Amino acid sequence: MARSEGPNLTHRIVEALGVAIVSGKYSPQNPFPIEAELCTQYGASRSVLREAVKMLTAKGLLSARPRQGTWIQPEEDWNLLDPDVLRWLLERKITFAVLRDFALVRLAVEPQAAALAARIATPDAKRAIRAAIEQMALADKDEADPLVADIAFHVAILRAGGNRFFAQLSGVTETALRFSIRMQDRYKGVRRASVDDHRRIADAILAGDAVAAQEAARVLIQEALDLIIKAEAEKAFEPTSKPRRSK
Repeated sequence: MARSEGPNLTHRIVEALGVAIVSGKYSPQNPFPIEAELCTQYGASRSVLREAVKMLTAKGLLSARPRQGTWIQPEEDWNLLDPDVLRWLLERKITFAVLRDFALVRLAVEPQAAALAARIATPDAKRAIRAAIEQMALADKDEADPLVADIAFHVAILRAGGNRFFAQLSGVTETALRFSIRMQDRYKGVRRASVDDHRRIADAILAGDAVAAQEAARVLIQEALDLIIKAEAEKAFEPTSKPRRSK
């Protein structure tokens, strides 16, 4: 029985094909299926299937031309700043390299974003930062979700400086942090971020101290990067190994 047509089916097809492409199910040795085959597989019309292919093409995963077919793009052409692509990539078994590379992006961006926020954050932006810190404090008492609060804090800083490019990183930062924070907590044997470390950044921003905000953010992200590198070196999450606690 065919599924109902519409946006939900389109997005289900995008999700299924995106995961299949990133996981390597389709490759030069196992080419991307033809349109008719995919329409039958997903119970979709050609228009719905073509819309899904168009979305995957925009994400850099596919290339399609009339009368020439559809093929998989090389990984270096994938749009890793697309939250869906990054999520699919991080859901693969080996994720350390991606987490490490994104931590380096954060190290380049977030300290600057914190400094900018300290200089020009609006009252609304400051309220968002305060609210995120308050949620992190509640999470420390098991009264809020620690992962949600941690992500909200970093996203609030990216948006607080009013820089449209920093703000555009909010979605991909949220996606990467969901994996990175879980990995760090599992590796360290804890499940909460340090509220004090995050509060130092918030206090500096709220006080208008750009230098202190930048340095506090740099220290926090450098620690995260160091932990990822250490966990990768120790192969902490290979199938044959168990999670280890930091000393």
